[in-house]
Amino acid sequence: MSNTHDGARPSRRAFMTTAAVAAGATAIAAPAVHAQAPVKLKFQSTWPNKDIFHEFAGDFVRYVNTMAGGRVEVELLAAGAVVPAFQVLDAVSSGIIDGGHGVSAYWYGKNKAFSLFGTAPAFGWDADELLGWVRYGGGQQLYDELTQQILKLNVVGMLTGPMPSQPLGWFKAEIKSPDQLKGMKYRTVGLGADVFKEMGVAVTIVPGGEIVPAMDRGLLEGAEFNNPSSDLVLGFPDVSKVYMIQSYHQALECFEILFNKTKFDGLPKDVQAIIKGAADAASSDMMWKAQDRYSKDLEAIKARGVKVYPTPKPVLEAQLTAWDKVIANLSADPFFKKVVDSQMAWAKRVVGFRLQYEPDSAFAYNHFFQKA
Repeated sequence: MSNTHDGARPSRRAFMTTAAVAAGATAIAAPAVHAQAPVKLKFQSTWPNKDIFHEFAGDFVRYVNTMAGGRVEVELLAAGAVVPAFQVLDAVSSGIIDGGHGVSAYWYGKNKAFSLFGTAPAFGWDADELLGWVRYGGGQQLYDELTQQILKLNVVGMLTGPMPSQPLGWFKAEIKSPDQLKGMKYRTVGLGADVFKEMGVAVTIVPGGEIVPAMDRGLLEGAEFNNPSSDLVLGFPDVSKVYMIQSYHQALECFEILFNKTKFDGLPKDVQAIIKGAADAASSDMMWKAQDRYSKDLEAIKARGVKVYPTPKPVLEAQLTAWDKVIANLSADPFFKKVVDSQMAWAKRVVGFRLQYEPDSAFAYNHFFQKA
């Protein structure tokens, strides 16, 4: 074979040298590429800094910041840091803050249907079943219709974080009859306020951080907030030694995570998905954390000399009768009725399934833990 062309073929070493020089020249000529600065979002809760609810808000923020891998930095602020708790919705809508963590019952002054998405009627369902309705029963679409079409709010809302039934509350003496509640200066929020008003109670609506000081000054004779952990850290055992648990005024509730819609829509689609996924992750984690903390803190409340009583059946019956009246009265509004009808259809099917499908948990619990 002739070797005439071998001298014209560049050697491997020469080729490598030429390529390296070319690559270096390209690298020098190319502009420097800098990592994009993270999107910073100011996020305020409606809860005092020491409350477990603010901790739950912090868990959500931690999930977002971790899952976003540095592309988003959400800064969590406590109630009042930028605006008062009851002004968070308007502040998010106007862009004063980028997002917020609260409960939809706080906005029921704008439209009473708002409370249906947090403190819904006592249809026998629990908060996890309420969130099932939100996700698969048309609830999210109805929520979006209320916020974005009816009220023209510039917000994106995610309902998350199922809560157990709330207590009847803290009192000076054990409540044995609904007659004891008539005329009482009492704190609750949302549609629970309508229920108690139907029962003749003088309801006052104030944020969580203001309840115990009001009770201490005698401005309130009874009040409820939400759960043993919050009640303990807010200082209820310092002003009352009677804790009535189990109630139908707020038999279920969930949190609401808000974002300014313009800001949210401007985020990349995968970051939007990360935020929604973080809400679901924080929701699950919250349920498990609440199991641990609420059960421990109820025992801590008892250790403070507080007497814990279940709400008696006559009071529960009076609450259900009041719910009948509240639903009937407010259903004069077509949108309120549309939401309630949707919830009732879901609860009838889903709770009906649970009651016939699952065994009685109290029967099994008593077998193991209440033996004579």
